[in-house]
Amino acid sequence: MNILQINASARREAANSTRVANSIVARLQSANPAARLTVRDLAVTPHPVLDEAALGALFTPAEKRNAEQAARVALDDALIAEIQAADAIVLGVPMYNFGVPVQLKNWIDAVARNGVTFRYTEKGPEGLLQGKTVYVALARGGSYRGTEADSQVPYLKTVLGFLGMTEVHFIYAEGLNMGAEAAERGFARPRQTWPWHWPESL
Repeated sequence: MNILQINASARREAANSTRVANSIVARLQSANPAARLTVRDLAVTPHPVLDEAALGALFTPAEKRNAEQAARVALDDALIAEIQAADAIVLGVPMYNFGVPVQLKNWIDAVARNGVTFRYTEKGPEGLLQGKTVYVALARGGSYRGTEADSQVPYLKTVLGFLGMTEVHFIYAEGLNMGAEAAERGFARPRQTWPWHWPESL
């Protein structure tokens, strides 16, 4: 089994979302000691934004790309190869201004590629990253679960499902900036609500 952990916080190791993601990974590894883990910290190695130059490189046939374009596409190819090889994906996602961090958006823009991780058919789009399980570690300063202010969960459900990843579990650590007691409860809650009904293969 291959586990891919994506840490999306700008705070690196000190991030609350990384703390929760690490706990999920530890549980996965405990269930399968032979699992291989790949960790990509988007604060340590930020991925470039999808800009005009990147689009130009992606829409240029491979044999016609110059060296700079080839290098830019290769950065995206590396992320795609990681997620294609993964059986379980763990995303550490803090809430920034009611949305996902730009670091995570850049990663999503990199791995979502027509003809590679999804394709359009006569019946509509088809996700090609199927058969994977995703665990999303959500860390929030306030409490937003189940409210209209939570734009993260609908967005991530949509984009991950679009890519073929429909088995997605959301693990919440909330109220982390609402005082010491609230933070303690916030970190305790994931241990009580994590979906520990793992597939037997894990």
